[in-house]
Amino acid sequence: MSEKIWELKWMAWEITSKCNLKCVHCRSSSGIHSAVGKFTLEKSKKFIDDLIEFANPVIVLTGGEPLMREDIFDIASYGTSKGLRMAMATNGSLVTDEVCEKMLASGIRICSLSLDGSTPEVHDDFRQQEGSFQAVMDAAALFRKHGIKFIINSSFAKRNQHDIMNTYKLAKSLQPTAWYMFLIVPTGRGEELMKELISKEDYEEILNWHYEMEREEEDILVRPTCAPQYYRIWHDRSQKEGKDKDRRSLTFSTGGGKGCIAGQTIALVNSNGDVLPCSYFPVNGGNVFEKSLKEIWDTSELFQDMRKFKDYEGKCGVCKHLGVCGGCRARSYAVTGNYMAEEPFCDYIPANYKG
Repeated sequence: MSEKIWELKWMAWEITSKCNLKCVHCRSSSGIHSAVGKFTLEKSKKFIDDLIEFANPVIVLTGGEPLMREDIFDIASYGTSKGLRMAMATNGSLVTDEVCEKMLASGIRICSLSLDGSTPEVHDDFRQQEGSFQAVMDAAALFRKHGIKFIINSSFAKRNQHDIMNTYKLAKSLQPTAWYMFLIVPTGRGEELMKELISKEDYEEILNWHYEMEREEEDILVRPTCAPQYYRIWHDRSQKEGKDKDRRSLTFSTGGGKGCIAGQTIALVNSNGDVLPCSYFPVNGGNVFEKSLKEIWDTSELFQDMRKFKDYEGKCGVCKHLGVCGGCRARSYAVTGNYMAEEPFCDYIPANYKG
């Protein structure tokens, strides 16, 4: 395979570990007392200079809470000046008119907000902070006021899975560009939610609900995230129903349709410079303060493993849907300690599986 196949198209950049919330599922266990990290403004600029020599991905400035950095818009502006498409993931609590004006001036093209329930009781429980629900509502209103495009991400575990449909309806009413339904990968603080992971059976039902919902949705993009099994469901059901294979949810995926694209077209660089295959994968392939991102991306054993689909173990490796699904490598690692193991929350048994 040519190296071009593994092009870095989307990169989350944890620009700080510091956060003003303490969400139950936080992949980086962020908090108010967390360290900022190693990326000073000058080191951030150098990293951007090195990055553009190798790739031109969408950059999502994340954390922690990126708005807790006073120089965040200097970093965003520098990235924009170098031709990068800059985005931001925020919890919304620090968004003001002034912040929106700075976002626009720095070239940030789109933001994401997290909404984990249709009521303050459900969302604030998930975010462990009273008032965080209203902060999302206020931030969405400010984004609309200033003409800033935004996405809404919603994460679900057993404690809030009953509220999925109502959360979707509320999210849509806020007029985002897209709504992404995340099914939790238990990493970071989220390890404490291991017993709260949605069951295999419910997982399948939820993904089939999403398929039905998507058939009717015309106003916003919708996509399950960290749920590669959806593409198996989509593939089978759309074939049976004779649907067009170019559905929006499939082609909108950064990976062009494959479910798990960790280390294939996406990556996370954390606040210490470690390069991870995705935001929920707590194993790194190298550090950008020791090696170039290009070297890590092209040669690290971890990233090479992510691309060896036929080496995936158990039913994943023999599944006919391997090319469109692949299982969640991060979830396999979180549950079994082996990132090549079969997806532990998939209820599908391949016909040729003899395990």
